[in-house]
Amino acid sequence: MSEKLKISQAVIVEGKYDKIKLEGIIDAFIIETDGFGIFKDKKRLAFIKKLARERGIAVITDSDHAGFMIRNYISSGVPKDRIFNVYIPDIYGKEKRKKTASKEGKLGVEGMTKEVILEAFKKAGLEFSEVECENPVTPYDLYEAGFSGRENSKEKRRALLRALDLPEFLSASSLISCINNTMTREEFLSLAQGLEL
Repeated sequence: MSEKLKISQAVIVEGKYDKIKLEGIIDAFIIETDGFGIFKDKKRLAFIKKLARERGIAVITDSDHAGFMIRNYISSGVPKDRIFNVYIPDIYGKEKRKKTASKEGKLGVEGMTKEVILEAFKKAGLEFSEVECENPVTPYDLYEAGFSGRENSKEKRRALLRALDLPEFLSASSLISCINNTMTREEFLSLAQGLEL
């Protein structure tokens, strides 16, 4: 397993491709805003504010107008000492998966290189260390514990999310990320065994 940079703050990104990009570079709890969806999703915004209070957040959005609108919306409800603003530079081009460049012609977070992203986090003042997560919880562990792929997995996963005080919109990959950032594998297995439906 390759080493990733561990960040204790929750990292807020716009969309799933940004999240996928960052998951290959950093070891952190990453939450998507679903782009402009954050403006209507009060539960998600409340969860981001809760994360800001508890562990701090790092917001990394695209450097276009839309990215700044989303960043400002989140920032307006979070104390300044609980947020790190991570800015990517204006680099013009087109993401590989897209047919055309964005409206403003700039690359988004998903189009940045690993080096550019790491430099952006450093400039924001975030401290991180190189760590290798030993024996992390995997998607197979969720399946084995009955949280996915089983008859009553949905109910059991909801019970786990409630026990961890996490919102029900959390995807399986975000849940795994949160578990691996907040507890050991043994603690997770113990919690899973003692969970009441």
